Amino acid sequence: MTDQLKKEGEFTYAEAGEGPAIIVLHGLMGALSNFDPTFNHFSKNGYKVLIPELPLYTLPLLKTNVKNLARFLKKFMEYKQIDKAILLGNSLGGHIALYFTKHYPEKVIALVLTGSSGLYENAMGDSFPKRGNYEYIEQKAKDVFYDPAIATKELVDDVYATVNDRVKALKTLSIAKSAIRHNMKNDLPNMQHPTCLIWGKQDGVTPPEAAEDFHKLMPNSDLFWIDKCGHAAMMEKPEEFNKVLHDWFTARNI
Repeated sequence: MTDQLKKEGEFTYAEAGEGPAIIVLHGLMGALSNFDPTFNHFSKNGYKVLIPELPLYTLPLLKTNVKNLARFLKKFMEYKQIDKAILLGNSLGGHIALYFTKHYPEKVIALVLTGSSGLYENAMGDSFPKRGNYEYIEQKAKDVFYDPAIATKELVDDVYATVNDRVKALKTLSIAKSAIRHNMKNDLPNMQHPTCLIWGKQDGVTPPEAAEDFHKLMPNSDLFWIDKCGHAAMMEKPEEFNKVLHDWFTARNI
């Protein structure tokens, strides 16, 4: 999928398929390729799937926050002439989807959240004081997954390069602080959109109690667990993730 990226003006994105639009929102350290199996499955099964590259490191520092990332999503939808979409977000991407839904509810068909931030923010913690320590960053990357082998050397190298780039590190901290500032707890009960929560039972970043709280607070939500799975279910257990989501779309007639 990542070899099919289109660059048009300020937007870099992947797109395939026809049907209702699914817009995929990646996380803070998440590559677009993390969603390859989901992109491939749903674009071949009746949906138009789009994955925009979020401007995490290209916005001015003072504008690097959840609010402006949601505004970017709105601009992307306007550019693609998409009136309404299903929003699928992992980690920070889920938080952006929630913030967007709060402000533009008429543009959202349904929400799919997996390991979403918005309630619990354990993601980066104390990483940056030790950012020069490769072994520490490697361990933090492995902790994201139930199976540490998913954190390949290439993935760890990418994270290490990001946290050791001073500008990117500052922008990452800016986003992390804005995620805490924009806690969604009081907004979730007002979101009536069909919501599919797919959570790894061993998620150590946004732990199972976060999923349970999302489920309690969101009035039209369904919660599904994936066992032996960490923070990125669509990456660690892609076939199971796709089946759960496809069945949910069918049951909900989405």
